[in-house]
Amino acid sequence: MQLRPKSLSGLIFIGYGLIALPLLVAVVNAAWQMDRLARKSEALVQVGVHGTQNYRLLLEQLTSMERNARLYQVLGDNARAAKQHLDIYKESEARFNAALSELEELSANPARSDDLQALGRESGSIFRALQLNSTGSGSLDSTRRAFERMSQTAGSLSEEHRGFIDRGLSELEIEAREAQRKLAWQSAALIPTTLVLTIVFTILLARPIRQIDKAISELGGGAFSRTIRVTGPRDLEALGRQLEWLRKRLLELALERNKFLRHMSHELKTPLANIREGTELLMDGSVGELETGQQEVTSILHDNGLKLQQLIENLLSFSAWQAKNAELQLTEFKLLPLIKRLVRHHQLTLASNNVKLKVKARDISIFADREKLRMVLDNLISNATKFTPPGGTIHIMGDAKGGQLVLEVADTGPGIPASDRAHIFEAFYQGKLPQGGHLQGTGIGLSVVMECVHAHGGTVEIVDGRFKGAHFRIRLPLDQPGVVSEHQVAASA
Repeated sequence: MQLRPKSLSGLIFIGYGLIALPLLVAVVNAAWQMDRLARKSEALVQVGVHGTQNYRLLLEQLTSMERNARLYQVLGDNARAAKQHLDIYKESEARFNAALSELEELSANPARSDDLQALGRESGSIFRALQLNSTGSGSLDSTRRAFERMSQTAGSLSEEHRGFIDRGLSELEIEAREAQRKLAWQSAALIPTTLVLTIVFTILLARPIRQIDKAISELGGGAFSRTIRVTGPRDLEALGRQLEWLRKRLLELALERNKFLRHMSHELKTPLANIREGTELLMDGSVGELETGQQEVTSILHDNGLKLQQLIENLLSFSAWQAKNAELQLTEFKLLPLIKRLVRHHQLTLASNNVKLKVKARDISIFADREKLRMVLDNLISNATKFTPPGGTIHIMGDAKGGQLVLEVADTGPGIPASDRAHIFEAFYQGKLPQGGHLQGTGIGLSVVMECVHAHGGTVEIVDGRFKGAHFRIRLPLDQPGVVSEHQVAASA
């Protein structure tokens, strides 16, 4: 089952979503990394600041406790003064214990918590010993050694705390660098991913739009031979179906137009034949001799009757060709036998005009409409014969290049004037240069060439520089995968 967005807006929404998704993931990841580092840094700063403050307070209170304990012991005979220092000791101990409690909460190391609790117990033991030694005759050396042990322990804990903060800062710096490196790699990987997604969805959007643009261009140019099929979002596929309906409708209208031209041309031929017959009788004197003025009027009627007959013949020829060639009959055949057959067909005309024909073509196999390709070459050779002067040469070349058949027909005539090139492929257009043949052309030969070539999905161009006269180059695909059984009709009304 093929999953496809139902609309162009849906495809655009999915495209923007997929393009924005890596960006969103990168932003969320970067925000999470920054938040994690910020929280860890904040916790480390908080532990460091509060720990440093409490260890400083701990050492300060320890000094105060030692001084007041020793003064209490020295002033043992002065009960009032000694009691005052014992009260100060008690207050310092309370602050000491409060600092120990905060440090224990900040500590994540069980051994450090044990040391902090040991400091609290020892300070309590000293206070109880001081209370029992109410006369102040306690041992000063014992108290000094106890406080020295406590100071050493507190100093060790403070140094350990500073080491813990330093290690935490180092680890935080390493994690920050690692996060920075990961984000840099992520950003580096994100750029090509975003570019690939952008290119993919640009192609997905551009392909149906190009198909629609090509279909509209072909319809505008009168090319109705190829089935219009748009692949992509469903609303654009629906638009493609509407264009396909329009193509069929335009093809029907063009065929109706050709039918009308054929019928009208036949209807005009009968009264025109009577007019011409009557004019010729007048010119022959069958109804009596004509005066000079009457002869001039009769001559004008005769000449314009011939022109009108030629125009009707052109319409009939053009309509008959389109009616006969409404479909492509695709077969595989060799190119060289087709060219040789056409050379034999034009041999007498070329000989009578003293025109040489040079053929340089490979025997290539091509899958195309044999009859239409014959008409293309026949019209180009006929056109070259009309404009090539006696003693001139017509060149026919055929080769395969890049999966295409390249056919070229050139002559040594006067060439195609720049003013005629924009109209040379239009039906019934005749250039300003005089033609060398006995019969006046109909002006539909090159338009037939253009339509046959376009029906095969090929191109025809006028080449300058290699030969003196007109040089036509045709490119046709060697196979026809996209051509359906309907040939384009004329673009001109």
